[in-house]
Amino acid sequence: MEAFRFLLFPFALIYGLVIRIRNILFDIRVLPSEKFEIPVISVGNLVAGGSGKTPTVEYLVRLLGEKSNIATLSRGYKRKTKGYRLAGENETVETLGDEPLQYHEKFEKIHVAVCEKRRNGIHELIKEIADLDVVILDDAFQHRFVKPQLSILVTDYFKLYTKDWLLPFGRLREPVSGRKRADIIVVTKTPRIFSPIVRKQLLEEMKPYPGQQVCFSYINYLPFEPVYKGHCDFSAKTENVYSLIMVSGIGNPGPMEEYLRRFCTDLELMEFPDHHQFVEKDLLMLKEKYKNLPTKRKIIVTTEKDAKRLQNAEAEAILGDLPIFYTPIAFEFHPADKAVFDQAVMLAVKRNMKEDDLTGINQ
Repeated sequence: MEAFRFLLFPFALIYGLVIRIRNILFDIRVLPSEKFEIPVISVGNLVAGGSGKTPTVEYLVRLLGEKSNIATLSRGYKRKTKGYRLAGENETVETLGDEPLQYHEKFEKIHVAVCEKRRNGIHELIKEIADLDVVILDDAFQHRFVKPQLSILVTDYFKLYTKDWLLPFGRLREPVSGRKRADIIVVTKTPRIFSPIVRKQLLEEMKPYPGQQVCFSYINYLPFEPVYKGHCDFSAKTENVYSLIMVSGIGNPGPMEEYLRRFCTDLELMEFPDHHQFVEKDLLMLKEKYKNLPTKRKIIVTTEKDAKRLQNAEAEAILGDLPIFYTPIAFEFHPADKAVFDQAVMLAVKRNMKEDDLTGINQ
């Protein structure tokens, strides 16, 4: 397998050359980048796969608060619709994609839209939503047709971009030098107790450009929630669980796996590719694995994003009688980093928002 991977190295060189040329064309303005009157905040990464973009977007929504008129704009990866779509009632993973659906169901007062061409999507949002304060672009670091007021680059503490290679040999979407476009680099999924020595080592490894802020964050796992409300009456207290099946279709399940091990004596991981669409075969396999566990004290736990792809009639018909939960997550900065990050966001949006709307940010 490793020998086959090395066969991909020449293709990575070709891919890197194409991306470098593309970036140069944007840098010298042969390809246009549009800057909008309303603040646009871009959240993205250098690698393909999960690195903490979704919790970063959710943090921004909470930070800006209920008084601001916020829209999120995503590509809508793996949705079955096309073009621009503003979320309304009865949306599903098929109409929006898993992450936009999560925003739509989690935050009642924001606008959630999807569009493959983000520039077109922003124009549509401005036309459709009066007094829009800010647009948060999800997974848009490489979408250079839009020039954001604030560009946030996220990287996984366990899989820093400095330790990767270009596609298809590695997971990098563009050369590491692309990080220069970021205003803030956020290192996600760090330990809660974070040594100043480790912080210094990471900064030396990442080599931020002058003026770039680097902020470090960690994940706060919240109490389990049932995937199918009204079906599951199983207690998820620690002392009731011997065996746990973790179902993951995210880029890096390692931190969650480590967290869940404290709830059980035995953990079995069912790992699927990122954004995996669960089919009947997967659901039946999960049900069979659950039934074959020898203990009665057992539960299934999945991620919040995967839960969205399991909340449909077909999956509920197969799994609805099982104790299946998801664990919501909240994104937290280490204290000194929180002040830096929040202030940068405030400066990016304040010229378009009333001063009293920013009270929650200043606190």
